[in-house]
Amino acid sequence: MENNKKKTILIVDDEESIHLLYREELEEEGYAVLSAMSGEEGLKIFEEEHPDLVILDINMPGMDGIEVLRQMKQLRPDIPVILSSAYPEYKQDLASWASDDYIVKSFNLDELKNSVRRHLEKKTE
Repeated sequence: MENNKKKTILIVDDEESIHLLYREELEEEGYAVLSAMSGEEGLKIFEEEHPDLVILDINMPGMDGIEVLRQMKQLRPDIPVILSSAYPEYKQDLASWASDDYIVKSFNLDELKNSVRRHLEKKTE
């Protein structure tokens, strides 16, 4: 049965501290967590592992999050992608509107966890 399968979340971020924080919190919520430290690595894991949801940083060296978002949505438009950035001004950028949600990074992860839960529930309906 599909609903008993643990949902997999891919975190694409170049900051190790974000990976550790998000992984700990999301695994505590019962999710399987995959990690990528760059946009290129994130796309590779996205294509190989087929996660149920992606949390994606915008500001990364090499391929930035907006380009990764565009490519992921071309490959699998049904997969929710949550952009996560330390910079609230990106929310006004039209390119970020292709994402399913936009979260400003914070050590309080309630907003992120609520967004993850909401999008994964919507996906199973």
